[in-house]
Amino acid sequence: MTNETTGSTEAPDPHRPDPPALSSTSAPASPAAAASPSLPSVSADMPDWEKRFRAPRTSLPDWAEDAPDRSLFVSNATGTFELYAWDRATGSRRQATDRPNGTTDGTLSPDGEWIWWFSDTDGDEFGVWMRQPFAGGPDEPAIPGLAPSFPRGLSIGRDGTAVVGCSTDDEGSTIHLARPGEPPVEIYRHRESAGVGDLSYDGSLIAIEHTEHADAMHSAIRVIRADGSTVAELDDTNGGTEELGLSVMGFAPVDGDSRLLVGHQRRGRWEPMIWDPLTGVETALEIDLPGDVGADWYPDGSALLVEHEYQARSELWRYDLGAPGTDGDGPATGDGAGRTPLTRVETPAGTVSGATARPDGTVEFLWSSAALPPEVRSTSGAVVLDPPGITAPGSVPVTDAWVDGPGGRIHALVQRPAGEGPFPTIFEVHGGPTWHDSDAFASSPAAWVDHGFAVVRVNYRGSTGYGRAWTDALKHRVGLIELEDIDAVRRWAVSSGLADPKRLVLAGGSWGGYLTLLGLGTQPDVWAVGLAAVPVADYVTAYNDEMEGLKALDRTLLGGTPEEVPERFRASSPLTYVDEVRAPVYISAGVNDPRCPIRQVENYVQRLEQRGHPHEVYRYDAGHGSLVVEERIKQVRLELEFAQRYVPVGASARP
Repeated sequence: MTNETTGSTEAPDPHRPDPPALSSTSAPASPAAAASPSLPSVSADMPDWEKRFRAPRTSLPDWAEDAPDRSLFVSNATGTFELYAWDRATGSRRQATDRPNGTTDGTLSPDGEWIWWFSDTDGDEFGVWMRQPFAGGPDEPAIPGLAPSFPRGLSIGRDGTAVVGCSTDDEGSTIHLARPGEPPVEIYRHRESAGVGDLSYDGSLIAIEHTEHADAMHSAIRVIRADGSTVAELDDTNGGTEELGLSVMGFAPVDGDSRLLVGHQRRGRWEPMIWDPLTGVETALEIDLPGDVGADWYPDGSALLVEHEYQARSELWRYDLGAPGTDGDGPATGDGAGRTPLTRVETPAGTVSGATARPDGTVEFLWSSAALPPEVRSTSGAVVLDPPGITAPGSVPVTDAWVDGPGGRIHALVQRPAGEGPFPTIFEVHGGPTWHDSDAFASSPAAWVDHGFAVVRVNYRGSTGYGRAWTDALKHRVGLIELEDIDAVRRWAVSSGLADPKRLVLAGGSWGGYLTLLGLGTQPDVWAVGLAAVPVADYVTAYNDEMEGLKALDRTLLGGTPEEVPERFRASSPLTYVDEVRAPVYISAGVNDPRCPIRQVENYVQRLEQRGHPHEVYRYDAGHGSLVVEERIKQVRLELEFAQRYVPVGASARP
């Protein structure tokens, strides 16, 4: 399921591209290199699909603001995703964390002296922040006296002060300020979702995102001081009556500069603006690019690094804030000679999964395409991190399909195996739901292509990257809306000769796993096999058992609680349709999953058992996915074997 709000930790969705980028509040960033790592064994006769999972890769390195030679990244070099410290000045790298189920959530203090990392129990996402010296040493509680919770953002000041967001089922969302040597002090509390956005350079201002208006999909921004007093409020939801959201992108990285970079949806898509909470001045940025636009500051505050996403690809731009045609404090609009503040930062065609501007003016970015594995590159022309061991074999490129659907044109990404169709075809459904599939390297789809399947990935209504209206269309008829789009693409895939209608597999993880089970019950004549990883299976029980932030999201999506809108929960729950399912069902679930808890999965499985319906269930000791490479390979192998048992690969099964 989706993040609770910007700044929350998210465990790996098994069907997402590899890898996401590292940040203090992101989830599994992916691979990286280590100093003399113990590499997983790889034999020459090992199939390419396994090599793709085992090949070490690097996440985008996070670097300390005041010590840019000190970096932190994530790697699977030892077979489990863990945090690594990298001293660029000396070239030394060391593995900083080592836990059976992996670690991906970490950040550096501004001075680079400390590595902060989040410690949960076997993937349950409930725990405390720990820290260790950058050069190595024992771990210690980063904030003694702060009770365990689900993380809701973290920002560390230059004097060692930390602002920490927490969420628990009993207390809702809280934000605490902890000064060195002092117990943490609560400075914010609310029952609805909220989290830490950023701390200003001088530590005097704290930006938080909140949904006090009870719309968990559209946040407002409040800037407060260390005592919790409000400085300013920015709320595009008009108290919850309008569906417009805001996101914190970061304070200016300059002492004495109170400007805050904010993402907004005022023109029907995500784009940045600059807001000064002390003066109330809002500065629009005229970035004439289609699709969603994000941004981050250059280290001196003179420009923005713009990340532009459009039609499942992404690119980078530089936006100068002091270019000709301005007074040095606002955006340029041109100087009459055709010059504009927006200039292209050259990147290859594909997907940039994260980018950062370095103090020397270069830009480092994590890039991949469906055909080529990820690399951390620099605009200097260098590969920033070169992991040890094998390089992941490539795969086939994606092609685009645009299909007319009930809510508008639907974008799907298609990968074809060798040979002539129609092919056995797997519809891999992304999680989120506020996410989208892109032209990025992903080991799971590549494995299916290797085994002779066409792969279709649909960016259904609810997906990001296609404008606010497309994302916000997912209301009240939850699950059924997405499946209408998937069905429209399925019809196209069959009519175009790509897909064999008798050999269709529906699969997905997290929200994609939920849509898989719902689709098997509401479209029983369509699918030959269903593969659901960490799914919602019984929506009411899932609501009762999941973390509080996700309950808020469900109330927003469905318009209330199970007691208030029982008919909507019933209509959107896979359990409602379990007796209609005809296709064999494979389910994998983490026993510690706080997002799609195990009890509601067991309820669904029990109903399949009562029917004597063909199914298999694989339970593993982790949370919402696994950070252990061999475990992930095992899960994909089990999915492949299950599907191939019922769906023949080879000659078409079309009559």
